[in-house]
Amino acid sequence: MNDQIIEFIKKVPKAELHLHIEGTLEPEHMFELAKKNNIAIPYSKVEEVKSAYNFKNLDSFLKIYYQGTKVLINEKDFFDLTWAYLLRCKENNIVHTEIFFDPQAHVDRGIHFDTVINGIYKALKKANEELNLTSKIIMCFLRHLDEESGFVILDKALKHKDKIIGIGLDSSELENPPKKFEKLFQKAIKEGFLTVAHAGEEGPPEYIWDSINLLKVKRIDHGVQCLKDEKLVKELKKTQVPLTVCPLSNVKLCVFDKLEDHNIKKMLNRGLRVMVNSDDPAYFGGYLNKNLIETQSALNLSMEEVKTLIINSFKSSFLDDVQKNKWISKIN
Repeated sequence: MNDQIIEFIKKVPKAELHLHIEGTLEPEHMFELAKKNNIAIPYSKVEEVKSAYNFKNLDSFLKIYYQGTKVLINEKDFFDLTWAYLLRCKENNIVHTEIFFDPQAHVDRGIHFDTVINGIYKALKKANEELNLTSKIIMCFLRHLDEESGFVILDKALKHKDKIIGIGLDSSELENPPKKFEKLFQKAIKEGFLTVAHAGEEGPPEYIWDSINLLKVKRIDHGVQCLKDEKLVKELKKTQVPLTVCPLSNVKLCVFDKLEDHNIKKMLNRGLRVMVNSDDPAYFGGYLNKNLIETQSALNLSMEEVKTLIINSFKSSFLDDVQKNKWISKIN
């Protein structure tokens, strides 16, 4: 049966809703760009980068992540980064992807906002034309920075509303609660952006409540800490607010000791709308299929459970209902 499920996972059309484009920068590509752009990085060979990928928590990962972003300089770099991920989508049978990007990580080192968004957008447009792959872009604010710098970035994004569908919140969760960004999210909603936020990865269930009530999010990214609050579980079941779970990421960042300990199956069994995503696959050891296959194996997920996870991704996407139903009909 397992072989049958693995084959199904590989071949079935999928959507991915929690993917940081900067987190798809493979070590080999990082070296190539560092050399091309004459950027010093603290590693002399690819193996050194890979051995640095032993993280203790989210912050230890972010240090290396921001180090990696420094090699991205011009529009072509952002195009190539995105295109490499889109080719992986093709390999993984991902037909729709909604990607995050972190403009503050680039603008704060002198890269023009337009350089970043145009490189990413052109690759997505090409993928739509050549790979028949649809996509959306979500701009994330870095929560370790202040709200004011978020307003500066939001202002830069306004002329790109045709490219950016929503805004999100990522980076160091602990000690950076959602309420820190309440005014920023209010302004973004007024401007017509949809909202999502990382919450309940390392942070408490209260951060999930606040993301829903204060930031008015359409989706919670991660959300695995929700099971610690029974009232929250009941609310999430009732409202069906989606939770974009990233199993391999959670293990790599020590949220769970091992994949067998992951709570996604429990969340699913409680009637929560969960799905599987790859987060920062270059750093966390696997793209979407690998996340699904390893999670299925570790938690002994049934074919029905796997189907539900995949259907939930389409249901929770920002595609229109016609598109959602088209893909969901191909899964059963």
